[in-house]
Amino acid sequence: MKIALLGYGKMGQVIERIAKERGHQIVLKKDEYNTYEGLSNADVAIDFSIPAAAVSNISNCFHANVPVISGTTGWLDHFDEMVSLCKEKNGAFISSSNFSLGVNIFFELNEYLAKMMSKLESYNVSMEEIHHTQKLDAPSGTAISLAKGIIENSSFTNWTLDSIKANDSGDSEQSKQIHIEAKRIGTVPGTHSVTYDSAVDTIEIKHTAHSREGFALGAVIAAEWIVGKQGVFTMKDVLDLK
Repeated sequence: MKIALLGYGKMGQVIERIAKERGHQIVLKKDEYNTYEGLSNADVAIDFSIPAAAVSNISNCFHANVPVISGTTGWLDHFDEMVSLCKEKNGAFISSSNFSLGVNIFFELNEYLAKMMSKLESYNVSMEEIHHTQKLDAPSGTAISLAKGIIENSSFTNWTLDSIKANDSGDSEQSKQIHIEAKRIGTVPGTHSVTYDSAVDTIEIKHTAHSREGFALGAVIAAEWIVGKQGVFTMKDVLDLK
């Protein structure tokens, strides 16, 4: 399989190594200094760039009839626009806040737990995410995905980064918000926890990444899966979790 790497930072380099170990060929390493020349020769593109470049990268893939896997976060205000373009061009697209296989299992656990906890009003839910100091967005895309998973399966209506935790406020609207605490520490690849807390006990689920390997492997597996398909997919499709 011929792969175009859109974004050649630390993640792009790990993806390159894993892709080559799995027998694939890299035909383009796109960064801010070069063009999309060679994109049309690719069977699939993997985008791990920056928010400002993501829309251009994804658009160019659809116009070149190249399926695209995007792990870039912080650009999702344009997501519906990219979905429309994908359908218009009969393209193939997966965008995920996190391609780690373990994290996607964690997403499923989070949704299942939210359903079970939804009728237990004595519990307040909060989240914490920890990443390296070079991460540009906060909260992380993974944290936002976790929050959405809770909101879709409970009475919580929104998430917030402000310092007032829901159970510290008498405001009913505030009590329906999920507090997310974002920390930037050293070289931490990514740690996410979801905590349900009451006066009598605490329930917590947590995922800790040990390196970028898991994110990169998941992206390559998604790229292998999407070749030859048309449509907009998720990692649930790749892992057959639906």
